[in-house]
Amino acid sequence: MGSNPTPSAMSAPVSDDPFDPADVDTMRLALDEARAALAHHDVPVGAVIVHDGVVVAARHNEREHANDPVAHAEVLALRDAAVHLGQWRLDECTMYVTLEPCAMCAGAMVNARLGWLVYGATDPKAGAVDSVFRLLDGDRLNHRVECSSGLLEAESAEVLRAFFRARR
Repeated sequence: MGSNPTPSAMSAPVSDDPFDPADVDTMRLALDEARAALAHHDVPVGAVIVHDGVVVAARHNEREHANDPVAHAEVLALRDAAVHLGQWRLDECTMYVTLEPCAMCAGAMVNARLGWLVYGATDPKAGAVDSVFRLLDGDRLNHRVECSSGLLEAESAEVLRAFFRARR
């Protein structure tokens, strides 16, 4: 868990940065999604799912917009990816998300059999990957999700900080 490089980066490291340029580009898409949540006053979290190098889902939080307590970016992206692929098993997919997932989202990733997770900023209050809980690599669960963290961490954290500063 933690700072493991993504599978693409493991095959051909280009520099001291453990992330492949394609990973950075995809996380930038997730950041664009996070910023889109601001239009309807949702917490700016964005998620993108990639399968075989192709984006199959890109979503942002919509809890406020949809009045839906489970409309987190990750859950919405998992649903869209499953529909796009015509199957609920997402073991050949990688999700990029701007914030460390909560317990609900991490549980959904396990249930979807997600192959890999890459996240930006940690969530010391509710993170369920590394910070508060470690749900993705629990030995009691039927699936483990490989994970990398810290990709565009500063940018991801700043989008969130700016949102909460403006609300205070």
